[in-house]
Amino acid sequence: MTTPTLTALMELAQQEPTSIGTSGLRDWILNNLIPLLLLVVALLLLWLGGGKGDNAGVMRRLGGVIVALAVIGLAVTNAGEGIGRWIAGLFTG
Repeated sequence: MTTPTLTALMELAQQEPTSIGTSGLRDWILNNLIPLLLLVVALLLLWLGGGKGDNAGVMRRLGGVIVALAVIGLAVTNAGEGIGRWIAGLFTG
Protein backbone atom coordinates (compact mmCIF):
# COMPACT_ATOMS: atom_id res chain seq x y z
CA MET A 1 0.00 0.00 0.00
CA THR A 2 1.59 3.24 -1.16
CA THR A 3 0.22 6.71 -0.84
CA PRO A 4 0.79 9.41 -3.47
CA THR A 5 3.11 11.23 -1.08
CA LEU A 6 5.23 8.13 -0.50
CA THR A 7 5.38 7.47 -4.24
CA ALA A 8 6.49 11.04 -4.91
CA LEU A 9 9.19 10.78 -2.22
CA MET A 10 10.47 7.51 -3.69
CA GLU A 11 10.66 9.06 -7.17
CA LEU A 12 12.47 12.08 -5.79
CA ALA A 13 14.99 9.90 -3.98
CA GLN A 14 15.78 7.98 -7.17
CA GLN A 15 16.51 11.04 -9.29
CA GLU A 16 20.01 12.09 -10.22
CA PRO A 17 21.65 14.19 -7.54
CA THR A 18 21.88 17.88 -8.31
CA SER A 19 24.66 20.10 -7.16
CA ILE A 20 23.85 22.51 -4.39
CA GLY A 21 25.50 25.88 -4.54
CA THR A 22 25.15 29.52 -3.68
CA SER A 23 25.40 30.98 -7.17
CA GLY A 24 21.73 31.98 -7.22
CA LEU A 25 22.00 33.79 -3.90
CA ARG A 26 25.27 35.44 -4.96
CA ASP A 27 23.75 36.68 -8.21
CA TRP A 28 20.67 38.01 -6.38
CA ILE A 29 22.84 39.90 -3.89
CA LEU A 30 24.98 41.39 -6.67
CA ASN A 31 22.02 42.35 -8.85
CA ASN A 32 19.59 43.55 -6.19
CA LEU A 33 21.01 44.10 -2.74
CA ILE A 34 24.24 45.97 -3.59
CA PRO A 35 22.52 48.61 -5.80
CA LEU A 36 19.80 49.06 -3.19
CA LEU A 37 22.38 49.58 -0.44
CA LEU A 38 24.25 52.08 -2.63
CA LEU A 39 21.05 54.02 -3.20
CA VAL A 40 20.28 54.09 0.53
CA VAL A 41 23.83 55.25 1.36
CA ALA A 42 23.65 57.98 -1.29
CA LEU A 43 20.32 59.23 0.01
CA LEU A 44 21.57 59.21 3.60
CA LEU A 45 24.69 61.15 2.63
CA LEU A 46 22.62 63.75 0.83
CA TRP A 47 20.07 64.00 3.63
CA LEU A 48 22.51 64.10 6.55
CA GLY A 49 25.22 66.33 5.12
CA GLY A 50 23.81 68.12 2.15
CA GLY A 51 20.99 69.88 3.99
CA LYS A 52 23.30 71.27 6.66
CA GLY A 53 26.03 72.41 4.30
CA ASP A 54 28.52 69.97 5.85
CA ASN A 55 30.28 69.18 2.59
CA ALA A 56 33.52 68.08 4.28
CA GLY A 57 31.63 65.55 6.40
CA VAL A 58 29.87 64.18 3.33
CA MET A 59 33.18 63.75 1.51
CA ARG A 60 34.73 62.04 4.53
CA ARG A 61 31.87 59.55 4.64
CA LEU A 62 32.05 59.13 0.87
CA GLY A 63 35.69 58.07 1.23
CA GLY A 64 34.58 55.27 3.55
CA VAL A 65 31.92 54.19 1.07
CA ILE A 66 34.50 54.04 -1.73
CA VAL A 67 36.80 51.88 0.40
CA ALA A 68 33.88 49.56 1.22
CA LEU A 69 32.99 49.28 -2.48
CA ALA A 70 36.59 48.41 -3.30
CA VAL A 71 36.55 45.62 -0.72
CA ILE A 72 33.27 44.27 -2.09
CA GLY A 73 34.67 44.44 -5.63
CA LEU A 74 37.77 42.48 -4.62
CA ALA A 75 35.67 39.85 -2.89
CA VAL A 76 33.24 39.42 -5.78
CA THR A 77 35.70 39.34 -8.68
CA ASN A 78 38.44 37.26 -7.01
CA ALA A 79 40.95 39.83 -8.27
CA GLY A 80 42.86 39.95 -4.99
CA GLU A 81 45.48 37.44 -6.07
CA GLY A 82 46.27 39.27 -9.31
CA ILE A 83 46.48 42.62 -7.53
CA GLY A 84 48.75 41.08 -4.88
CA ARG A 85 51.08 39.72 -7.57
CA TRP A 86 51.16 43.10 -9.28
CA ILE A 87 52.05 44.89 -6.02
CA ALA A 88 54.71 42.29 -5.23
CA GLY A 89 56.11 42.77 -8.74
CA LEU A 90 56.55 46.48 -8.02
CA PHE A 91 58.97 45.66 -5.21
CA THR A 92 60.71 42.58 -6.61
CA GLY A 93 61.26 43.90 -10.12
